[in-house]
Amino acid sequence: MKTYHISEAEYEAAKALAKKNQNKRVDKRLQVILLRYEGLKDREIGEKLGYHRKRVSQLCAEYAEKGLEEYARHKYGGNHRALTDEEEREILNNVSEKAEKGEIVTVREIKDALDEKRGKDTGRVYVYNVLHRQQWRKVMPRSRHPKAADEATVEASKKLTSA
Repeated sequence: MKTYHISEAEYEAAKALAKKNQNKRVDKRLQVILLRYEGLKDREIGEKLGYHRKRVSQLCAEYAEKGLEEYARHKYGGNHRALTDEEEREILNNVSEKAEKGEIVTVREIKDALDEKRGKDTGRVYVYNVLHRQQWRKVMPRSRHPKAADEATVEASKKLTSA
């Protein structure tokens, strides 16, 4: 098993960075380095910080490999989308032209356009998420005209025309 030693200079740098840090996830990662310097074992660090001992070892290895700045950088963010909002809008605008002409647009056609743009297969859920983000909704033709005659009138007119 390889052990990772933290020098006093690295400890001081990590301690200074922990004081300036505002992110609790980064702070927890920095605490691993600080506790390792103080001589605690992986199991003890894991118990204190709520990590598994193997995860503590992985974090130390990551620190040794990447250095303090990259190790302490907050890498987690939102928006893990494949396309930008502008690209999504562009694809849907192309499809909406067809819809405005009165043609029926299916999710399959939108999926094919997204697949072509991305260069790989997209999941069905991704397509529906794109539609939701771009505030598209399902529009179906109505089954009856709102000013249509009622059933009795229709039946009466059928009797008149057949006689």
